[in-house]
Amino acid sequence: MRSDVQHFRCEISDGIARIALDRPERKNPLTFESYAELRDWFRDLHYADDVHAVVILPNGGNFSSGGDVHDIIGPLTRMSMKELLAFTRMTGDLVKAMLGCGKPVIAAVDGICAGAGAIMAMASDLRIATPEAKVAFLFNRVGLAGCDMGACAMLPRIIGQGRAAELLYLGRSMKADEGHAWGFFNAVVEAAELENAAVGLAERIAAGPTFANSMTKTMLAQEWSMSLEQAIEAEAQAQAICMQGNDFRRAYEAFAAREKPVFEGD
Repeated sequence: MRSDVQHFRCEISDGIARIALDRPERKNPLTFESYAELRDWFRDLHYADDVHAVVILPNGGNFSSGGDVHDIIGPLTRMSMKELLAFTRMTGDLVKAMLGCGKPVIAAVDGICAGAGAIMAMASDLRIATPEAKVAFLFNRVGLAGCDMGACAMLPRIIGQGRAAELLYLGRSMKADEGHAWGFFNAVVEAAELENAAVGLAERIAAGPTFANSMTKTMLAQEWSMSLEQAIEAEAQAQAICMQGNDFRRAYEAFAAREKPVFEGD
């Protein structure tokens, strides 16, 4: 998987990709270029055998302030409907790429996490925060609807319909302890511990059966639109595929030998 990106930071080692937006002096806003490059990077990730988990890190004490006011918001006010739809589809494609990348994604949230930054955290599989983290789906504060990049579909599934409606109607910040109590954050740790906690979680995931983890991610996304009967059948097929894998055999042999299994992802 390529790490030679231009519009965000990327480091890949030992099966873990660490990425971060890279404009800390402006609280890491997204631009047209970084949206597109992140979308393409996550699309390519689906085919990368050298990455088994992704950690999205803060930079300079903040996760992301969302779309850049000068580089994105201003130009949007001068665009045609066709151009605007191309933009909103591109931003939605970033979320779809994150959901379809086949690799668990962990968001490590510190400081400001707003707008599209909040969406990226929402679209991650797991989220860890610092006490200073503030998440805001602030679209209505700039005169837009809360239904941005899948927020009205995904956020209620994470924190519940009423809580999601409150955040999307008011555009207010959700503090770390509130997000933890509501199930948005899996854990809250001190800032000095954030990267180690997120990477440590990624390492635990990467040490597991990575093909099976990819299947879990796929089913978590696909089963949203299934009936219970369809979901149970889809999971039967998915599990049967995993049972043909060597990691399933390795786990059995290790159990029989009273050893810890070493998974190889096949």
